[in-house]
Amino acid sequence: MRFQDAEGAMPDPLPTGLPSMTLAEAGRMVRAGETSFAELTRLCLDRAAETSGLNAFERVFETEAMVAAGAQDALLGAGYDLGPLQGIAIALKSNIAIRGVALTAGSRLLADRIAIRDAEVTRRLRRAGAVILGTTNMHEFAWGGTTANPHYGQARNARDPERIPAGSSGGSGAAVASGAVFAALGTDTGGSVRLPAGMNGITGLRPGIGRLPVDGIFPLAWSLDTVGPMARNGRDAAALLAAMLDQPFLPSARRDWRGLRIGVPRGYVFERIEEGVGAAFSRWLDAVRAAGAEPVDIEIDALERAVDALVIVDAAEPTAVHDGWLDISPELYGKDVLNQLLAGRAITATEYLHAQRFRTVFRETVLALLAQVDVIATPTIPFVAPLIGQTEVILSGRPESALTANMRFTAIASCSGLPAVSFPCPGGAGGLPVGIQLIGRDGSEAGLLALAD
Repeated sequence: MRFQDAEGAMPDPLPTGLPSMTLAEAGRMVRAGETSFAELTRLCLDRAAETSGLNAFERVFETEAMVAAGAQDALLGAGYDLGPLQGIAIALKSNIAIRGVALTAGSRLLADRIAIRDAEVTRRLRRAGAVILGTTNMHEFAWGGTTANPHYGQARNARDPERIPAGSSGGSGAAVASGAVFAALGTDTGGSVRLPAGMNGITGLRPGIGRLPVDGIFPLAWSLDTVGPMARNGRDAAALLAAMLDQPFLPSARRDWRGLRIGVPRGYVFERIEEGVGAAFSRWLDAVRAAGAEPVDIEIDALERAVDALVIVDAAEPTAVHDGWLDISPELYGKDVLNQLLAGRAITATEYLHAQRFRTVFRETVLALLAQVDVIATPTIPFVAPLIGQTEVILSGRPESALTANMRFTAIASCSGLPAVSFPCPGGAGGLPVGIQLIGRDGSEAGLLALAD
């Protein structure tokens, strides 16, 4: 089962073998006696070393992971089958607490703050038998979309290392896409699970607000924050979701498109988009129509204002979290995050409250549309992964800031608090991944993952 990199070069992002294997396939192989959890974990550690140039990890727990994998082999051998996550190597974004490990949130400020207990989602994944291989690199304090971290280095896209992996959960996206782990956790405030999923060509779920516990996760913006699974397909992501929901399995959900009404805000989508992404999304719509679905043109009122409201809340709340540290230790922050946090002080209470009131109205608008269609579909991002250092993108012939344009579609679910999944669009655009985003009603996470699968 081992594979090696030739002459130390960056390995192909998707060679046959481990990097393309799903956790379900890995579990079947172990239970068939073809390999062991320890062997699979060793292969993941080797793969993490081979792809270290992606800088996907902040820390790798080699000894601890091998001990944990051996323990799961012993449990399974004694007849204790814990389910699909047993013995499976995963990674956690570094703002998710692991007992005895620094909860850095990608920062220098918290580099010595050792977590005294697991985050609740960490505890539940451990109980399901998952092996924690390491913590992943992230945009500092989750306040950015490039994972250009001044303290732990720039993470790179698993499909093209010259490009960003998005953020803020960029390391988690790159780790899964490169095959270093079978799955990972990210956090999503304005799109930080879905954006890396879209740019790295994997599946990522933002659950609805409050669906999963965020205890033990360092916050960005508390009224927007969620935590969600990132995996190679919807079925693997569903295994993590079930464990984090404290359920042995999720209710069965339909995996076909026949008869589904898919709401498409076509005018908004194609108003500002890269040509290749627009073409890929159109091909996908043709494919689901051929599969029996019915794409329905819809209009979502005040979508541009949803992005504005998201930006206001996502500026004010992080500044409140960091307010004391900004006065005491500003030099410990990276320049971009420091500037964003200081800018948040310019948001007035009136602006913040108006933005939150708008979110309430906007949620009702989206829910009313979801009473008429089964899901809402958009591209995940209106452009493919930019080159590292690129700050502008060209959408429909006009230059725009990549920092705000990347939330053009993810803002719908973030602002309304609804669940959304990003999964890869077959073919992509120019050889780079394109993500499809589906947004559903409250509690529809399992159904969204089934469709993504």
